[in-house]
Amino acid sequence: MNRIILLGRLTKEPEVRYTNTGKVVASFTMAVDRPFTGQDGKKEADFIPVVIWGKPAETIGNYVQKGHRVLVEGRLQIRSYDGKDGQKHWVSEVVADRFEFIEKAGDAKAKPQAKASSGFESMGEEYPDMDGIPF
Repeated sequence: MNRIILLGRLTKEPEVRYTNTGKVVASFTMAVDRPFTGQDGKKEADFIPVVIWGKPAETIGNYVQKGHRVLVEGRLQIRSYDGKDGQKHWVSEVVADRFEFIEKAGDAKAKPQAKASSGFESMGEEYPDMDGIPF
């Protein structure tokens, strides 16, 4: 089974384009934190290219920007092509078939703090404002 789930932030604006047959495709790179720190004590990340097709690609292009945190689910694809230099080049990428909005850049810092203790502070996070979600 070839299944991948990634949680990370976009490193730049998604690139949306249309094929000659009219299909829409979006590509972007996600920075995904590694579960450990480096020898210098700093967090490390992997930068993973992602491709998504169809309606989800349109939605990514319209509502997701650099720094936004998203969850993508898909499969790993490794392909090759012959470059203009005559060399064979290999590309590894995630072909996503679904995604979820997690938060916009800066939303985690902007959450209001609870004024009174209810005893449920460690029970998870508040749901984000759903007004900006397109569905």
